[in-house]
Amino acid sequence: MTAPRVATVTPVSEDAATGKVAEVFADIKRTKNIDWVPNLWRVLATNPDHLELVWSRLKAIMHPEACGRKALLDPLTRELIALAVSTTNGCAYCVNSHTAAAKKLGLTTEALGEVMAVIGLFNTTNALADGYQIEPDVLPRLD
Repeated sequence: MTAPRVATVTPVSEDAATGKVAEVFADIKRTKNIDWVPNLWRVLATNPDHLELVWSRLKAIMHPEACGRKALLDPLTRELIALAVSTTNGCAYCVNSHTAAAKKLGLTTEALGEVMAVIGLFNTTNALADGYQIEPDVLPRLD
């Protein structure tokens, strides 16, 4: 029997990781406070430079505290934004990942339902406004 297929390429196992990949894997586990490397990162590791680029960008934006920066948005807000975008984009992998992260940060099942209601509502109103090509009449204040 073969192992179940994870992606269109064979993910890099943690045991096989060396060099740059091993360093990034260790940083992912340390930063996310987990003891395993999720499939997304194992698949991206098939191209070590791309893995490093995507991880560095994600770490800087989603885990700025780990980069020595003080974030303006709290971790749960960042995860909820990621969840909303992932839901809208239809990425099941990311919806599950960001739901798990949000729950780890204290999001309740009831609150998750409210988040999904807001996402669904604005997917609807955005589509309507775009479909009707409505001219914006409520503009943000310029600072």
